[in-house]
Amino acid sequence: MFQSTYLFGAFSPLDGDSFLMELPTCNGNTFQLFLDQFSLQNNQELKVIVLDNGAFHKAKALKIPDNIILIFLPPYSPELNPAEKIWAKFKRQFTNKFFNTMSEIETFVCNIAQNLKNTEVKSICSFGYIFLDQYWSVK
Repeated sequence: MFQSTYLFGAFSPLDGDSFLMELPTCNGNTFQLFLDQFSLQNNQELKVIVLDNGAFHKAKALKIPDNIILIFLPPYSPELNPAEKIWAKFKRQFTNKFFNTMSEIETFVCNIAQNLKNTEVKSICSFGYIFLDQYWSVK
């Protein structure tokens, strides 16, 4: 029997904050749950999420919270998404590991997420252009 788990996440290259949720499926409903919960974290803050063009990211039933803006990348350009660099870090930590149960995988993922430091997120997700004063007003 095939089992899976899905990790949803958002990472700030500006201050290193991160928000992660492990969910049992990957569809419009779980993405909505992620958006709703993410909007509650520092709910006075405007959040910009860079996304690929996954069908669940564009589900017609989605209700985007007022403090979230979605920006969609051109097709087939994951290298433009800073979050992809975090996912690569997670994947590298799975290399040559064997798990007997889903629970072991969930614990492993939880440990990686809990050990993710703000300074590490900033260094992994930062692209030089993010900090150019002429383009951004946030420092």
